[in-house]
Amino acid sequence: MSSTSGPARPSASGGGNRRPGYRYLAWAVGLLGAMIPVALIIGVVAFLGVYVGTDVPAPGDIKQAQVATIVNTKGRTIARIVPEEGNRTDVKISDVPTWVQDAVIAAEDREFRTNSGFSVRGLSRAVMGKVTSDDSAGGGSTITQQYVKNALVGDEVSYKRKFKELAIATKMSNEWSKDDIMAAYLNTIYFGRGAYGISAASQAYFRKPVQKLTPSEGALIAGIIRSPSRLDPAVDEESAKIRWNYVLDGMVDIGAMSPSDRAEQKFPKTKSQPKSNGDTTSGPNGLIKRQVLEELTRLGVVSDDDIRTEGLKITTTIDPQVQTSLVKSANGKLEGEPDDLRTAVVSIDPQTGGVRGYFGGNDGQGWDYAQAGLQTGSSFKVFALVAALEQGIPLSQIYDSSPYNAPGGLTVNNSDGESCGSCNLATAMKMSLNTVYYRLMMDLKNGAEDVADAAHRAGVAESFGTIEHTLQEENGTPEGGVVLGQYPSRVIDMASAYATLAASGIYREPYFVEKVETSDGVVLYEHEKNKGKRAFPAKVADNVTAALEPIAGYSNGNSLSDPNLGARKSAAKTGTAQLGDTGNNKDAWMVGYTPQLSTAVWVGTDKGTALLNYGGANIYGSGLPSQIWKAAMDGALEGEPLEDFPEPGAVGGQAGVPYEPPPVTYTAPAETYAPSTTSPRGPDRGNSGPQIPTVDDNGGITLAPGVTLTIPGGGDSGNGGGAGGDDGTSADNPDNGNSGGGNSGGGNSGNENSGGDDGVEAPFP
Repeated sequence: MSSTSGPARPSASGGGNRRPGYRYLAWAVGLLGAMIPVALIIGVVAFLGVYVGTDVPAPGDIKQAQVATIVNTKGRTIARIVPEEGNRTDVKISDVPTWVQDAVIAAEDREFRTNSGFSVRGLSRAVMGKVTSDDSAGGGSTITQQYVKNALVGDEVSYKRKFKELAIATKMSNEWSKDDIMAAYLNTIYFGRGAYGISAASQAYFRKPVQKLTPSEGALIAGIIRSPSRLDPAVDEESAKIRWNYVLDGMVDIGAMSPSDRAEQKFPKTKSQPKSNGDTTSGPNGLIKRQVLEELTRLGVVSDDDIRTEGLKITTTIDPQVQTSLVKSANGKLEGEPDDLRTAVVSIDPQTGGVRGYFGGNDGQGWDYAQAGLQTGSSFKVFALVAALEQGIPLSQIYDSSPYNAPGGLTVNNSDGESCGSCNLATAMKMSLNTVYYRLMMDLKNGAEDVADAAHRAGVAESFGTIEHTLQEENGTPEGGVVLGQYPSRVIDMASAYATLAASGIYREPYFVEKVETSDGVVLYEHEKNKGKRAFPAKVADNVTAALEPIAGYSNGNSLSDPNLGARKSAAKTGTAQLGDTGNNKDAWMVGYTPQLSTAVWVGTDKGTALLNYGGANIYGSGLPSQIWKAAMDGALEGEPLEDFPEPGAVGGQAGVPYEPPPVTYTAPAETYAPSTTSPRGPDRGNSGPQIPTVDDNGGITLAPGVTLTIPGGGDSGNGGGAGGDDGTSADNPDNGNSGGGNSGGGNSGNENSGGDDGVEAPFP
């Protein structure tokens, strides 16, 4: 009997039907196996799409915020403009020592010179470091990737961002040279201490330029990149040393350093962390920085983005010798004086208009007194003389110095009754006689308007701050007090206007910015040599200069001199403005020049209060301001050649100061520091007692006791004095109010001045 076979059964050893769980697993594995190639294909296609569709900027086109530097004429830093993103100054790769570059490669990407912007090995090393908690392991991102992340794609934690980073890094590696990538990276990466870029890091840690970093120092800085907040030796020296050793060992591994050189390296000592890497510039330089930025805005030659990203080098007109002298003189002469005294000093080159020295105060973030509107006193009389000479009135013109009854019942007097009897305009300027120059103004074709016009043409600003139109009333015309400095002007304007006189009538607008260039040397702006604009004829300016030449010496012996060269010629004028009818002063000036430099000095207080020295005596222009002016000018010009002023041409038949029989030798005494029965004298103030020269009843001028000179038509001019306002202008006419120099109350207040308090409190800018 034969047997019949049934259906086959699966054997115990397999080969038959499996359980359902095995079937699902096999299905899943098969599906995954099929998906991986698809995913890889999709990834490759996407990568190629990003790669092809992304334009990589050329080297240098990617702008990063970096520090702009303001320097003086010698290239020394005055101030820095630090962007919000931090402290960065780009350098060329040729300025970075090879061992510094090698240290960065050893620290961050040892395959940098050979990889294509992406490193599988580096990524694997980073993963292992995370698994084993080995913080010293190399990072997963190449140097190229780190740069792309910092400069282009940001640091968002996402696969999309990482994918884009890889594509751009790969393309950049193909299009840029390794030196270009390294330079961009080193100028971008953050090193801690507010330092962005290798140049800022070198300064932050070692106070030296990057070119002078040693291999040991380079290794320390390179090691900090991984974790700037922790690997700073000032924060964690032990971790910093471990990282430093890792970098040096890496330099040996890549062949950048021999084992013997490695053994000789010593852990470098870093400098203490700077107190601030911010954008604050303290002291007088802060006010210079403010003026530079305002000028750049006004010029419109560079944008805010240029200032933020181009690493600009802004060369100014500030001469370090002049600036040092101004600051030293301003602060030195105020030592021992009341704490409420303030001063401003500005020096301008008459031949260019360049501001060579600028002191607006010691608070770099505070009030700039050189830009404040201040009454100028008798330093404004020069503009009446300019206008007169333009109209053919010579320095030899004789004027009566007695009290002057102006139209409207206004009476003008001289300081403390000072008088010359009748004298020429040069003598009256030296003595600063209000009555003579008020009479002169009234003889001008357009009176006060001619004085204001001459001042504007010389360089006094026509508007500043909240003042839309300077040197005039609301009705658009100036009052008579303009000749006595009634209206507010700025220190920088007075220095500029007198510079026009020094340049024989050529006005050149004052400026601070000489040149602007990017970090890679591209010049964005350069000031063109200014030929200037003729404000008035040379003979006019030169005759004014001749009249002003004796005044520095006449003002308590403040003539200029050089310790090695001797006496230096100058032309100058003092000015003092009174504080209402208080008998005190509130503004005091000295403005003067040589052919090379024009300098204006103001002394006052924050709130326009009484201007008193340490002994409680009034301060006049011939006192503290003249002392500051002399010290500042002597220091600024030390070593400069002695130069003569031009010989003035004739105006009205008179060239220069006319000859007069010499009076009794007179030198203004030093300021008194205690009450005295005799008022102090000088070009800004007189003596209320008997005076020489004087005029007798027959019109004869007494030059000395027993010596009388008869002047035809001299008349009885008297000794001055009489009732008057703050500047010798009385307030009898109620229509005049506080303008025109008079203030209510009258009285013989005594000093050449601006006409007292004109009721306008000029706020500081």
